[in-house]
Amino acid sequence: SPTGNGAFGSSALDRHRAMKVAVKKLSRPFQSLIHAKRAYRELRLLKHMNHENVIGLLDVFTPDKSLGVFNDMYLVTHLMGADLNNIVKCQKLTDDHVQFLVYQTLRGLKYIHSAGIIHRDLKPSNLAVNEDCELKVSGSRNNSTPDEDRLHYYTLQYYRFFHSNINVILYGQRMDIWSVGCIMAELLTGRALFPGTDYIDQLKLIMQLVGTPGPELMQKISSDSARNYIQSLPVMKKRDFRDVFLGANPNVVECCGAVRVLERRGRLFVELGFARRSIVQEHDP
Repeated sequence: SPTGNGAFGSSALDRHRAMKVAVKKLSRPFQSLIHAKRAYRELRLLKHMNHENVIGLLDVFTPDKSLGVFNDMYLVTHLMGADLNNIVKCQKLTDDHVQFLVYQTLRGLKYIHSAGIIHRDLKPSNLAVNEDCELKVSGSRNNSTPDEDRLHYYTLQYYRFFHSNINVILYGQRMDIWSVGCIMAELLTGRALFPGTDYIDQLKLIMQLVGTPGPELMQKISSDSARNYIQSLPVMKKRDFRDVFLGANPNVVECCGAVRVLERRGRLFVELGFARRSIVQEHDP
């Protein structure tokens, strides 16, 4: 029975489960090969998601009676009241709220990564939150395995991984960690960290904060135009994050800086987030 609208679909009462749920409509999911692949990917991944910090699939149905008229599909998931994008716009979050929300994001992300999946579209509007400050990671249609659709990206520009901006292809799970750092900074300040107007402006804003890429990273840039553009700019030094986030909890700022490392040998796993002092207080493996 429909009851209203939620952050991730229409809300309804599931009489069989005796609980409120969110119902999301996929309109004409098979209108093209691309749409069909995305719908299949979302169904396949949601079906296997079983973690308290990740949106999972409760049910799927269609009102259509035959394949000949099969146009719409409905996904049933847990009901969440809002998303982080709405919350950040409406209120100032305390340090405790920021730590708890980021911890839950990392916890859900660790589960997703453990399945060999890269989210690729982490942003505040894809993080669902209920009235008890419980968070679930959403936005599954853009998920991929490391070898799937490597040359495409979906992440909103503000949260897009630095390396993908400069055509460094092999970024993997690190692009999700970068997005978490951008989100965490936004939770601290109430505004986007890198609100670039285009890719060039985005790149300049990033380098003004984290500094010019070093020689090792410059060699990995596959785009000559991107490399030449960076080399044409004055060398920029990394800013002290304590100056950027004045008044914020130093431990929270330390964690924010840690997930924004530009150059690091090997992969940057979610465990890094759990190792920081600001997050370990919430850690419950």
